[in-house]
Amino acid sequence: MGQAPRTVDGYRIEPLSADTWEAFAGLAERHNGVWGGCWCTYFHQYPDPPERRELGNREFKHQLVLDGRTHAALVLDGDLALAWAQFGPVAELANIHHRKEWEHGLVRMPDYRITCLFVDRSSRRHGMAAVAVRGALALIAEAGGGLVESYPHDLPPEKKTSASFLYNATRSMYEGLGFTYQRPKGKGNCVMTKQVEPLG
Repeated sequence: MGQAPRTVDGYRIEPLSADTWEAFAGLAERHNGVWGGCWCTYFHQYPDPPERRELGNREFKHQLVLDGRTHAALVLDGDLALAWAQFGPVAELANIHHRKEWEHGLVRMPDYRITCLFVDRSSRRHGMAAVAVRGALALIAEAGGGLVESYPHDLPPEKKTSASFLYNATRSMYEGLGFTYQRPKGKGNCVMTKQVEPLG
């Protein structure tokens, strides 16, 4: 492709594609399909397409990958995926939590959403979620940039929650990545945005 390798903190960043499906699937399978077997399909389910019910989550996700209808930044150590951040345009990821509340408070439609993060249990508590988000932002910049929105958990400082329950990390992590708090969303989540400039 003639493009320099994408790296964040020494880890290779690759987009989810037919070429990286096996690495993605390996990470999901090491954790029983992630989030109770979701395979990172929940945010594609508005409306819930009949093929998902027919194929099951794993094969539905695989078909989305083959069709170019799902996007994620994979964090790779060699050929092993350690984490991912799912992102995409609103039409691709229409099924967010507290969607009606989000619609009611909407001021400007984002160009991209970051909806879900996942980190291998062996790599948690080492900043890997932030690496995955930075990887997603790099891929968005390559695609032309735009307004990126995400929905992290907004936890009080004294609240301790297992990383295995934080499907989109925390407000403080996103603040460290240059995102701006916009408003609350649901109980314990919020809306945050960042304008990403196009690469070059």
